[in-house]
Amino acid sequence: MPSSCPSYLGLFESGELARRTQQAVASLADCALCGRECHVDRSQRVHPGSFCHGGRQAYVSSVFPHPGEEVCLTGSGCSGTIFFSRCNLRCVFCQNFEISWQERGRPVQPRQLARMMLDLQADGCHNINLVTPSHVVPQILEGLLVAVEQGLRLPLVYNTGGYDSVETLRLLDGVIDIYMPDFKFWSPEISKQLADAEDYAQVTCRAIKEMHRQVGDLVLNEAGLARRGLLVRHLVMPGGLEDTRQILGFLAREISPDTFVNVMPQYRPEGLASQYASINRPLTLTEYNQALAIAQQEGLRRFDQG
Repeated sequence: MPSSCPSYLGLFESGELARRTQQAVASLADCALCGRECHVDRSQRVHPGSFCHGGRQAYVSSVFPHPGEEVCLTGSGCSGTIFFSRCNLRCVFCQNFEISWQERGRPVQPRQLARMMLDLQADGCHNINLVTPSHVVPQILEGLLVAVEQGLRLPLVYNTGGYDSVETLRLLDGVIDIYMPDFKFWSPEISKQLADAEDYAQVTCRAIKEMHRQVGDLVLNEAGLARRGLLVRHLVMPGGLEDTRQILGFLAREISPDTFVNVMPQYRPEGLASQYASINRPLTLTEYNQALAIAQQEGLRRFDQG
């Protein structure tokens, strides 16, 4: 199979993709799909005991060709985004608060999700960008099975908050071409306060190591588009430069100095941020420039230029 083909085609042809899908769907009965590890039965309905309140069906809030993602995902066109609601992280400052906290969206069956993927391909998108996918991996795999059978040939982007289970990621080995996790916090106190996830850094470190094991450093094609690999986003938080240093140092030393990183300056107080004095202000230009300097000091050398 040509190297330019998405990874999942080989798994589909061998029957392994169907086997992984069955395994993932079965896991909903005792759900530990993401870092929350709620261990509730999501196999029949929406379950209020799960952090995401997710059930058997995935909920999609929007689907559209997105021109505003990283340049290596959009090129001169768009990345085909599918936004899943009922987030498994729910940061208090989320810029998509209505999606992640208020659970906006509609339930979709596998054939509907497949049609979304195929329509984005028909629109000329360079990839299928699965946004907030951690808690709906079984449903994504079900939709992918249908979509591949009907002609999907685009690479998949796993666009996650980073709070991912290694066991779930292993189901995606050979399925996902481009992993794009956030790495938001390092301090357990801060991640507890802002995302109710005291172990966020610990879980995310393990997850990113697994992602990198699967796909390696980001590889671009001759047009500068991402073909395969790891791309890490880090949202610089007001007053959070010590966390920034720890996160970027981890990436340089324990993942790779060639980790492709987007150091993001666009924090602004959204959602419930006004209730937290430490983050109830925008990031300053000085803080962002200091974060860029830290990235280089820690030894990283590949950055998004968007």
